[in-house]
Amino acid sequence: MSEVRAQAGDTISVHYIGRFPGGKVFDTSMKAEAVKSGMFNPARDYKPLQVVLGQHQVISGFEEALIGMKINEEKEITLPPEKAYGRSGRHPMAGKTLQFKLLVTNIKKP
Repeated sequence: MSEVRAQAGDTISVHYIGRFPGGKVFDTSMKAEAVKSGMFNPARDYKPLQVVLGQHQVISGFEEALIGMKINEEKEITLPPEKAYGRSGRHPMAGKTLQFKLLVTNIKKP
């Protein structure tokens, strides 16, 4: 069986760590990382994020990075504002360069 790679229409489960350049974590799906970075929230359910590729459920650079990944593959990406929350605007992350570490845990074909 060939290795399944993520493509549009697939439902991807992905663990992630989001950091600002310089290393400060702003979001993560991983409990251990949240604890380590001092942002653990006991009310949050730490589990992989589920994304249907091609549905624009996440920022464009995050979605583009997932295309072609396979289960258990890790990838580190740096997104300029244009691929994240935009160069300007109302979003608190607008104008920021963001770094993500991604780990695909599952790929479900439609």
